[in-house]
Amino acid sequence: MRKFWAWVLVLALLVTGLVGCAPQAESEDPAGEPGEEEFKIGLVTGTVSQGEDEYRAAEKMVAKYGDMITHVTYPDNFMQEQETTIAQITGLADDPAIKAIVICQAVPGSIAALQRVKEKRPDMIFVFGTPHEDPDMVSEYPDIAFDPDQLARGETIVKLAKEMGATHFLHYSFPRHMAMPLLAQRKDIMEQTCKEEGLEFVFATAPDPMSDVGVTGAQQAVLEDVPRQVKEYGKNIAVFSTNCAMQEPLIKASLDSGCLFPEQCCPSPTHGYPGALGIEISPEQAGNMDEIVKAINDTVIEKGGAGRFGTWPVSVNMLFVEGGVELAKDAIEGKIDLKDTVAVQKKLEEISGTTITLNKYKEDGNFLMLVAGSIIFGEGDLAK
Repeated sequence: MRKFWAWVLVLALLVTGLVGCAPQAESEDPAGEPGEEEFKIGLVTGTVSQGEDEYRAAEKMVAKYGDMITHVTYPDNFMQEQETTIAQITGLADDPAIKAIVICQAVPGSIAALQRVKEKRPDMIFVFGTPHEDPDMVSEYPDIAFDPDQLARGETIVKLAKEMGATHFLHYSFPRHMAMPLLAQRKDIMEQTCKEEGLEFVFATAPDPMSDVGVTGAQQAVLEDVPRQVKEYGKNIAVFSTNCAMQEPLIKASLDSGCLFPEQCCPSPTHGYPGALGIEISPEQAGNMDEIVKAINDTVIEKGGAGRFGTWPVSVNMLFVEGGVELAKDAIEGKIDLKDTVAVQKKLEEISGTTITLNKYKEDGNFLMLVAGSIIFGEGDLAK
């Protein structure tokens, strides 16, 4: 009998051991995908009044990905409220589900916020679009950063103006922007290129929208000054401004005065043109650049500005928001290495539907400078 119970005990232990070694079913996350970790992406943009393109792009990303995107805005008066900007960015990192933060435009305070976040969460991925701070620091701190190639544009914008028939080139800016290294260098390159191309360079100091006059006062100043400049230098003066809020009144004043407008500070069909031309973009049209470009083209021709107004075929800040989110998502999922410039360029071209050139600000840095082609409204197939 003792031998019988001994064999029963051995058999029981064997069965228990077999069951214990049996493969377990894979656990599933709430979304039903085995082994896939849920995550979020923080997205920081300006308000509609400071940068409508990036704000609308953020809305598009929220519509596409829902709760995966947490969108916040920095204050309109961001120069005087940098601590608020920093708080908005660092607040996103308090959510452990947020694995990446995309900022466009990366206004002053963005690098300080990044440094604070990285102290607690060194694995947080940061993507900057249109950074305002020291380019050497931008090249070092975020995982990847994008800006139009401001130095190359110092040549391309002036040469485009010359092709459009310009004899003079008017550059509006103010001390705060001229203290930004890339914008100051671009101005110098524009001035030198004007000499080489036989154009007279004219620098005009405009009110800073961050000053006491505000955005409205700065816009009014541009509306009043462009006709004076055209009266002095003639209609073949090309106008340019370093400030986003000035683009709409600058386009309107240029069209009314008959001068040339080759490109905005942040090139885009939607930057300034719809408002200046009185074009309403329906929800169905939003994001459809082909339709938007056609509407702008038809209106420019109708108002007598054919061949005298241009832009890029893609909204650069929309691209930085949408591309930033998609690149951050792919990086979190291990689908892309953000240091692989070729892969990054391919992704941006896929999103924008146009050819893009990327150049590094510093060979060993993370700051990529972007150039796209130009379109001239009222000319042929719009391609330039």
